[in-house]
Amino acid sequence: TMSLREHALSLFRGAVGTVRPAPMLKRALKLQGDGCPQLMVKGQAFPVKRDLYLVGFGKAVLGMAAAAEEILGDHLTRGIINVPLGIQESLQRAGMQEMLLKPHSKIQVIEGAKNNLPDAEALKGAAAIQELAEGLTADDLLLVLISGGGSALLPAPIPPILLEEKEKLTKLLASRGAAIQELNIVRKTLSVLKGGGLAQLAHPARVVSLILSDVIGDPLDIIASGPTAASSHSVQDCLQILTKYNLLHNLPKSVEMVLSSSPTKPTAPENYSHVSNIILGSNTLALEEAKRQAEGLGYAALVLSAAVHGEVGRVATLYCQLIQLLCLGFAGLGEGPLSDELRGNLLQLAAELQIPGLELDKFLQALRGLGPDRPVCVLAGGETTVQLQGSGKGGRNQELALRVGLGLHRAQATGASSPQGRCEILFFSGGTDGQDGPTEAAGAFCSPGLVAEALQEGLDVEAFLRNNDSYTFFSHFQGGHHLLVTGLTGTNVMDIQAVLIRAM
Repeated sequence: TMSLREHALSLFRGAVGTVRPAPMLKRALKLQGDGCPQLMVKGQAFPVKRDLYLVGFGKAVLGMAAAAEEILGDHLTRGIINVPLGIQESLQRAGMQEMLLKPHSKIQVIEGAKNNLPDAEALKGAAAIQELAEGLTADDLLLVLISGGGSALLPAPIPPILLEEKEKLTKLLASRGAAIQELNIVRKTLSVLKGGGLAQLAHPARVVSLILSDVIGDPLDIIASGPTAASSHSVQDCLQILTKYNLLHNLPKSVEMVLSSSPTKPTAPENYSHVSNIILGSNTLALEEAKRQAEGLGYAALVLSAAVHGEVGRVATLYCQLIQLLCLGFAGLGEGPLSDELRGNLLQLAAELQIPGLELDKFLQALRGLGPDRPVCVLAGGETTVQLQGSGKGGRNQELALRVGLGLHRAQATGASSPQGRCEILFFSGGTDGQDGPTEAAGAFCSPGLVAEALQEGLDVEAFLRNNDSYTFFSHFQGGHHLLVTGLTGTNVMDIQAVLIRAM
């Protein structure tokens, strides 16, 4: 029989495969008819009356553009995409030709945003995209490709604001503790293209946006700062944030000018009637595919949530308690004081983590119905956060896996859940972009057994965690067999986590 690790790997590959740019676009996008061709997107028809243009920005957009050009063929008039610095070379080196444009492509590629920060190259690309959008007519169709990382690749401060001034203000806000949502509101207010700006400039042309979401809950106005989505914020919101962090009275002159002359109300939603925003890929889609694969392998599979977020230690605790509860079920002890206590703890922790859309009551109810006759697979996705304290190597996925393994080992050692001994357990977490922190791993597989083995060898697991050095820990065993190494995937829908349990 296959090991749990082989099963987990196959689930992860299936999940990532379904949100890779080429298969994703080929499923969703078709061009039909010759006389007056129509662009079909997920069953919606958009007539191509005159010229068809393409623009795009984000980390996964190169592969999306290559697939789109193949589908559109000669109907594509011209395109411009802004992608991260060095991506063409990385994909070339990785042998991922299908993600690269053909030699005589009509799409111009601009690489910028070194280290995911807006720079002069990204600014140049944004200006070219702006110019293309402004020149469109009512008979033109603009296809917009958007993925995570698009925000840094589309900087276009409203003149006379300079990029450095906008960056300095953003950094100042961040240093005073502003949340990412607040930073985005300020950025959007000072930007020509973000917050629906691109869609407004392209008017009266038809705008169709195809979006690969890397944000929890897939909010259109947040992904890449929503260049084609109606912004739900106004200048008032921006002024409120600047006031809150005591920055209203030392703003650059240019920022003051723009804020005082900006319209006070956000553009009305009816002004977006020429725009269609379509989410092509998301963490939810990837999880659905992983669930299908798990069921194919004989598991009873349940999806916990596509929006797991929070500090990595607390998320690890949530998983540990969930796994202990599952093991009690396997041992036929699903009812009783211990399982009631675990359920109570889980409900409290889930409430504190505020995971959107997580109906834990219902989920726990579904778990109760699972017997020991079938192995169980619990799937989830999202993105955890790590407070860096040490100088080790690793990323949020490897650290989460190690913390879950350690938590389960502790629970077993204290005898808190003796039934764990009758279960074979594997937890894994991986980044769908193929990268987790500054290592070549995308994540890791961990079990309480691995932690027990480490402790027997005299390794101090807690010291590895204190030093944020999960990568070095996993590298100790079987030549890194417990690390998930996939190479660049060319896509990104955050992380995927799975718990696999079967009776021994």
